[in-house]
Amino acid sequence: MERHYGWVIVAVGALMGCIGMGSMFSLAVFLDPIATGTGWSRAGISASMTVAFLAMGFGAFFWGWVSDRHGPRIVGIAGGLLLGTGLVLASQAQSLAAFQLAYGLFLGAAVGAFFAPIMATASAWFDRHRALAVSLVSAGLGMAPVTVAPFAQWLLTGHDWRTAQLVIGLVAWVILLPAALLLRRPPVLAATAAAAPPGESLTARQALGSRQFIALAATFFACCLAHAGPIFHVVSYAMVCGLSALAAVSVYSLQGLAGLGGRLLLGVLADRYGAKPVLIGGLMLQALAIGAFLPARSLGEFYAVAALFGLAYGGVMPLYAVLARDYFGPRIMGTVFGAATMISCLGMAVGPAIGGWIFDRFGSYAGMHLASLAVGLGAVAVAFTFPPLPGMRPERFRPA
Repeated sequence: MERHYGWVIVAVGALMGCIGMGSMFSLAVFLDPIATGTGWSRAGISASMTVAFLAMGFGAFFWGWVSDRHGPRIVGIAGGLLLGTGLVLASQAQSLAAFQLAYGLFLGAAVGAFFAPIMATASAWFDRHRALAVSLVSAGLGMAPVTVAPFAQWLLTGHDWRTAQLVIGLVAWVILLPAALLLRRPPVLAATAAAAPPGESLTARQALGSRQFIALAATFFACCLAHAGPIFHVVSYAMVCGLSALAAVSVYSLQGLAGLGGRLLLGVLADRYGAKPVLIGGLMLQALAIGAFLPARSLGEFYAVAALFGLAYGGVMPLYAVLARDYFGPRIMGTVFGAATMISCLGMAVGPAIGGWIFDRFGSYAGMHLASLAVGLGAVAVAFTFPPLPGMRPERFRPA
């Protein structure tokens, strides 16, 4: 089943994820210039990210369904068009509401097109090295903070925020639309779909009602809810603990770089030992690392904890796609993994808000870390409920 062209799909997926996620998260770079230039509140501008995560979640489900039926190329083209359009419209927005809709809805929907459907497509091209391939696609997302964000900062040194966002939107069109033309279904998937008699395999509705999917989605949600707050608030927490702003940002950067290594390491381990045990180990490491932030005070301690935390949360993220492929096969994987991603994005959207509320209410991040530790351990417990992997026939899937 494995084809050399599968590595082209991996490269295109990593590129699209990097530009898409990098464009969305570059809002952190634009926050001060936008607030200064428009007078809009920082809370209102930041709310665009909440809108984006929700749009990403629902978009992942929708685009996964489209990809299953019409192939990944149309999804990639649509995502590229949406990303560039969102940035162009946001650069011209004259009100905060218009900015939130353009940046949040358009960019979130675009990243939803690049995340679940492209990872599902990449996994379908491989029998061997599947986890590594999916991890490499995911690594593109991890490259976002060290590519698009610095490019945005460089543009801001010579231009206002509107021009900078306009340029990024135009560059996104120029790169992503031709790249999307390289996307295509794996040949075996087309052959399987044509040869399979009706009723021999699961429908998407049956898969979404199975206990396999419930366990997958619940673990994915708890995992994201656990790490979203500590990721988003790590700079503020480090500064509260006495680190300088520059040192606090370096902790965040190290965390992201460690996530790249984690994706590759856990991907290789999953190919050798299976996705489920590696996922459980990664989730346990993630929970323990969240708890280890509590006693950290010196820069060295923060670096050590951030490295373990980044390795864990970065490494586990691609494994959900691998498990979805193992459980449900390639034919409906876009829909199934898109649905699981939609549920996980709710955790990503809620986690930072809860962390901020806890700090505002109690004047400390200790409650956030303790709550995240508990949720992280809950994710480990749910992951243990995953049923044995196939050779499964559809009749072995039971409704939840």
